[in-house]
Amino acid sequence: MLVQPLGSLAPRLQRVLCSPRAHQAVCSLFPSCGVPQLHTSKSLMSSEFKQSDANQRKTSKAQLERIHRADTGSSFSVFTAGAARKRAESAKSQMGLELAETSTVTKVGKSLVPLKPLNVDDWKKLKTESPNKTRFEVSMMEKLLSARADIDVAKSLLVFVTMENGTVEYELLLKYLALCVQQQQLTEILDLYGMMKTRFKILDIGAYSLFISGFSKTDRWREAVMFLDSIKKMVTPSPRNYGDIVISALEHKEVETAWMLFKEMENKNLKPTENTLQTFFDYGKSFCDDQYENKIMYILFYLRDNQIYPGKGLMQSIHSWFESIPGKQWEGHETAILHSGKCPVCNTLLESIQLSVEEYHLLRECVMNEIIQGTDTFKKTTPQELQHFQTFVKKRPPYDIVIDGLNVANIAPKGNQSKILLDVVSYLANRNMRLLVLGRKHMLRGTRSWNKAHMADIQKYADCFFTENISEDDPFLLYATMHSGNHCKFLSRDLMRDHKACLSDQNTRRLFFKWQRGHQLVLSRYNPGNRMKFEIISKYDTIVQTTQDTWHIPYDEEGVERCSYEVPRKWLCLRKHN
Repeated sequence: MLVQPLGSLAPRLQRVLCSPRAHQAVCSLFPSCGVPQLHTSKSLMSSEFKQSDANQRKTSKAQLERIHRADTGSSFSVFTAGAARKRAESAKSQMGLELAETSTVTKVGKSLVPLKPLNVDDWKKLKTESPNKTRFEVSMMEKLLSARADIDVAKSLLVFVTMENGTVEYELLLKYLALCVQQQQLTEILDLYGMMKTRFKILDIGAYSLFISGFSKTDRWREAVMFLDSIKKMVTPSPRNYGDIVISALEHKEVETAWMLFKEMENKNLKPTENTLQTFFDYGKSFCDDQYENKIMYILFYLRDNQIYPGKGLMQSIHSWFESIPGKQWEGHETAILHSGKCPVCNTLLESIQLSVEEYHLLRECVMNEIIQGTDTFKKTTPQELQHFQTFVKKRPPYDIVIDGLNVANIAPKGNQSKILLDVVSYLANRNMRLLVLGRKHMLRGTRSWNKAHMADIQKYADCFFTENISEDDPFLLYATMHSGNHCKFLSRDLMRDHKACLSDQNTRRLFFKWQRGHQLVLSRYNPGNRMKFEIISKYDTIVQTTQDTWHIPYDEEGVERCSYEVPRKWLCLRKHN
């Protein structure tokens, strides 16, 4: 016999549950509900210059540009959003495999989940048939949560547990609370809080997080601030914890409360959720004063300073907010920036990818101190080898391109490595580039892959430095490139993510990524005997930027998977008509 809908369960349980055993129940946290994280050698060198006099080989800006300029109709590069995905699909295709689509559906498994409420006898029968009787109730509530089951089914399970045990343990109540939050059973959430506050002296982080989510959607949303304060006594709250309250405060026109919490998030280095930022713009259309407009401007500069790229939903809210400002006549268009760096909508030239003199000197000092001289460097080289290389570089004029020899030699799956490297080096040298090739000593031994004649020819075209075979060559590459000056490029497919992570502060990491995108050459096409193709080096910086009458905001497209080292392709152009 099926049980009828049960109504609000918490008051009924409050009268029945009296066992102190619930105090000792295992408290499991729910990952889907925004629970915060706890604080928890001797080197071989080339002989003196094999190239012509440096003054005769001086590289013009136009020559360097021709090397890294590709088809201006496409700006797709190793740093473009979706590039990593495209490479992965290509690799799978070459192996004759299809890239598996990632499922967004949570599978409950073969275990049955009741579609309607059950009576006590039916639940008892299901438990008897369960292979794990000890954890039956908790496991079943988890399945109901995964299946987004009818809330009355969960209520009938709790009635069964109460009748069988005389109490419902904390862990099971917490999972039931998660189900109520998931389905926005607001009355039930409020009743559960009253019951749990009475039964348990202390609630855990998971419970407070769930109550923040639930209370924020009710007229009792201010109590969520109290829950947030309780979490602060234990750990740093999550962006979701803050965001739920910020959104509710804005919905209730409590702008200063929302702004105070946003600033608190910023001070704790917490990145607001997309929904949180979007709400400022959505609800800002009803706040038409100068103070609120200043807050919106602050958020836009926050996106810029932290290199945050809005999703399409947030972009559309930004677009709508600008066009809603009375008397300002803003007009927005979605677009793609030309390779020249010019916006095709308003003809504004975007900020250059090149660092300013001050930025370059700051980054150079940080790279030298934290990457070149950092604690991890000497795990893969020796102080003597690094000092020898620095002396080697300082004795020579600045380079135009520093080449990661092994990386370039492995560009093609088939082919002689030394021949590939020779082809690339000769191609660049014949275009009046002053070159440094970094390699390892095993490349000089004369093997099937490393022809001695090829290596001898390479040393005629370029200066060469060969490290010990166990040495990591990236610090050498970065040192030589930085030492040669802001004009110098480096050729490698290595994205330098580990080295970027070594930098101590966010601003320096942002400068490194900007410098990298403006200085890294990547060989995208190599066919022996044919012209080589290098990926585009962007001329403009992909970052939120503004002039007196324009805003340009890069945003993530729907359905395009962007890795952290990639930048969006699409932009929102906002122009004010005078």
